[in-house]
Amino acid sequence: MSGIGRTRKKRKLNAEINVVPYIDVTMVLLIIFMVTAPMLTQGIDIDLPQTSAEPVSTEDDEPLIVSVDKKGAYYINVGGEDETTPISAQEVADRVGKVLSVKPDKLLLVRGDRDVNYDAVIQLMVLLKGAGASSVGLVTE
Repeated sequence: MSGIGRTRKKRKLNAEINVVPYIDVTMVLLIIFMVTAPMLTQGIDIDLPQTSAEPVSTEDDEPLIVSVDKKGAYYINVGGEDETTPISAQEVADRVGKVLSVKPDKLLLVRGDRDVNYDAVIQLMVLLKGAGASSVGLVTE
């Protein structure tokens, strides 16, 4: 009685890794990054001029960007602070001077709206030169 009628089937060992949970987690992370990436760009909306110039390599941690909109208002992104509030030309000179006194080799960029008066960009560059900037780059798309 012991061996008749009772045949035991051996289960085969399954050595495969179930990757479905990893795919699910990856999809969720991808969707989160796709939703949050456009929100990371702070600042004001400026319609930048387009060009075919090569991008500037930044060995620096983050460039100092001074923006001028089509109304001629100035904005600056010192220390990662929000640049949605316009500031005066004197404030721009003071803040840029303070940053350049600490880091004289800091990359300084000017973002000018496509519709801004050429004179406003030149006046900003003269203001930055007076604050101690040795070179200024222009941001384009």
